[in-house]
Amino acid sequence: MSVGEGTVPGPDREDTPPAPVRPDIVAGPSTPKPTIRNVADRAGVSKSLVSLVMRGSPHVSERRRKAVLKAARELGYRPNAVARSLVEGRTRLIGALVADLHNPFFAEFLDGLQETLHGENLRMLVGSGRWDPLFEAEAVEAFLEMRVDGLVLLSVVPDSLKEAAASVPVVVVGERDVEGVDIVVDDDELGASLAVDHLVEHGHRRIAHIEGARSTTARYRRAGYEAAMARHGLSGEVIVETGDFTEEGGYRAARVLLSGERRPTAIFAPNDLVATGALSAADELELRVPEDVSIIGYDNTHLAAIRHISLTSVDQPRRDMGRVAAELLCARIEDPGREPRQTLVVPHLVVRATTGPARAL
Repeated sequence: MSVGEGTVPGPDREDTPPAPVRPDIVAGPSTPKPTIRNVADRAGVSKSLVSLVMRGSPHVSERRRKAVLKAARELGYRPNAVARSLVEGRTRLIGALVADLHNPFFAEFLDGLQETLHGENLRMLVGSGRWDPLFEAEAVEAFLEMRVDGLVLLSVVPDSLKEAAASVPVVVVGERDVEGVDIVVDDDELGASLAVDHLVEHGHRRIAHIEGARSTTARYRRAGYEAAMARHGLSGEVIVETGDFTEEGGYRAARVLLSGERRPTAIFAPNDLVATGALSAADELELRVPEDVSIIGYDNTHLAAIRHISLTSVDQPRRDMGRVAAELLCARIEDPGREPRQTLVVPHLVVRATTGPARAL
């Protein structure tokens, strides 16, 4: 076995105690940056063993690992990531591009993604597309310039997707009308159906839907809403108001819906942010929730569970989706030629205080 695989020759055998730490090697403001040789000398081990420790190799005893890390800490030594990436042929960096950093769904997804990537000794860089094709393209290009080992695109499908996927492994989350990459997506049609079924069970017939920003997610949630309304014999009651995926967009759309003559008794929003905007509009119009209008969100983010909001919401397992995305990406990194896979996660409805029986018309 070679040194790079974890066997250290000569004085660094496990049965040989590490040499005493040398107190005379100290980095100061006027000294050059410490090197791997300085760390090795201070810890009394070889450069190759220091390299193994810095790479997180499991083939080093805990005693020697602690000695090396202690020496590195005392010297203020940090590995040269650029040099290491040149040697290894990879940066161990993953670019994660989300559509909107203000949406808590994306933050909770990133928690699950980072958790799994960390377990694979990968680090995550985060960028925001801001629902803007220009920002999306710039972020993807920046990640590629950084030589990331892979990309995770959450509700983002840039025009350069095909070119990016030809360079690095890519996983797309939340969008399904793409080819040649791994996909993680929620069953949006089922989620919308769960929301409509719940409202119909409470006697609602005039159920409106606020459509999200242009995306396959918005399209499938609208399709699920319309299909469920038709299944309940309510095609004539379908009301769709154009919106986006922001709280402000939800507020504007709900103002239109709730100010009209044909006011709905319930609103199905495309995400929790839009639903909170709809709640604000209802409050401003002095409408009680759920007595005058019931409101359902989507994602079941931490916003929905806040007590004074207590929003009924369709739950999609955000952290699990992040973990699945990381697993698919790692598998693609290990085997770039494998067939693309699509993982469909199943949502469920979480009922809270914003839905109730329909008011008498």
